[in-house]
Amino acid sequence: MAAGGTEAFPDLGRHCQHSDCNQLDFLPFKCQGCQKVFCLEHRSYKSHDCPKSDHNSRKVVVCEICSTSIETTGRDEDDEKLILEKHLKSGNCDPKKKKKPTCAVRRCKEILTFSNTCICKTCELKVCLKHRFPADHSCNKASSTPAATAASGGLFNNKFLAALASRMGKDWAKDQPSSSKTKSNTLSVKVF
Repeated sequence: MAAGGTEAFPDLGRHCQHSDCNQLDFLPFKCQGCQKVFCLEHRSYKSHDCPKSDHNSRKVVVCEICSTSIETTGRDEDDEKLILEKHLKSGNCDPKKKKKPTCAVRRCKEILTFSNTCICKTCELKVCLKHRFPADHSCNKASSTPAATAASGGLFNNKFLAALASRMGKDWAKDQPSSSKTKSNTLSVKVF
């Protein structure tokens, strides 16, 4: 039997290597596991019963004591017990770790998961989605440094007002300290 193609084009296409199919396919698929060629219908691992279907999969064993996940990719199943024993003896297995993290806000008992955890940008506290804004979790850094926030925001406001005043033709810089006078001359605001 020919490898593929037709009489006119013998190198075009390949026959499906599934035992029941042998269909000539002009756009064949090569299995990443067993390296055989298949048609569209038999291209998935499940449809052609690929013996190496788990070659790219990641396997994880979860410790029952501390709920830590340990990757076992590329190892035999018999090694899972040895891996868990090694983990237990390593000192990293702590039953206190089994307790799932909860929201840091007082009286909130929301369990933090990957999808509902937010880290506050100002105080770096892990909170649930309900308390993600600084006002909702009484953020310490946001309330303790209003002068710093006002100073940085105030500088921007001064620059903006100076630029706006220069567009309007008013000399707003007369009322401001000398440090902002030099900067206000180079600023401009464009309206689109």
